[in-house]
Amino acid sequence: MSTPSVTAILRSSELTRRRLAPNPGPMSLDGTNSYLIGAPDIAQPGGAGYASCVVVDPGPLDEQHLQELAAAGTVELILITHRHTDHTAGAARLHELTGAPVRAADPRHCHGGPVLEDNETIRGAGVVIRVLATPGHTSDSVCFHLPDDGTAGTVNPAGSVLTGDTILGRGTTMLDFPDGTLGDYLASLDRLERLGPATVLPAHGPVLPALDEVTRAYREHRQDRLTQIRAALGALGRDAGVQAVTDAVYADIDRAVRPAAEISVAAQLDYLQTEYDRR
Repeated sequence: MSTPSVTAILRSSELTRRRLAPNPGPMSLDGTNSYLIGAPDIAQPGGAGYASCVVVDPGPLDEQHLQELAAAGTVELILITHRHTDHTAGAARLHELTGAPVRAADPRHCHGGPVLEDNETIRGAGVVIRVLATPGHTSDSVCFHLPDDGTAGTVNPAGSVLTGDTILGRGTTMLDFPDGTLGDYLASLDRLERLGPATVLPAHGPVLPALDEVTRAYREHRQDRLTQIRAALGALGRDAGVQAVTDAVYADIDRAVRPAAEISVAAQLDYLQTEYDRR
């Protein structure tokens, strides 16, 4: 008799399901959302399985999690949003379990498949998937636009977007500076906003209803932080270091995420230095 799955595969939109990986933490929130993409006419009625599917972000190297993904249907393809291990560590093992090629923007995370290209259109498991380069969180970050998707039971004219860590279900995104830069990130937010009110399918946290609204809130948050950092530099001096600026701007931050705050401050200081250099 088989043991029931501890974490179910649940519907996240008309064309997707997701399984929460068992890797919660200060940076991964509840854990990594591993998505299964498949056309509704080939999904098993009332269940999580597909005749065939595309997996996005296999998550950590956790055998039960990967076995559950592999058992959800014939996996045609595995896609990666970016290089961080909470998204990629299980990719090679899922490739072994399913034989499906793994494709990413970073060739180091491809297994049996070519590198993803910006604006490429993929057709997998009966679904159109458009690749969008969205650097900023990392240099290799991509999002996957499903133009024919929507929330469960409805069709959203803007479709849905699997945003990886570029947009989270709650909170804001760390910029992995110097690999990820604020200039790139703001440009990526602009690109995503132009998609309109698409359903947001983030790699961490809950599904959100309107991508354009979220990107505007993210941009406003970044601009607020830049204002705070400018003020800190005004008080501390233009040559103030990351530690001092972090102390001033993130005074009440949880110690567990202090390193992430310092990296974000470094990214913003770099952005402001470029701004000052242009004057």
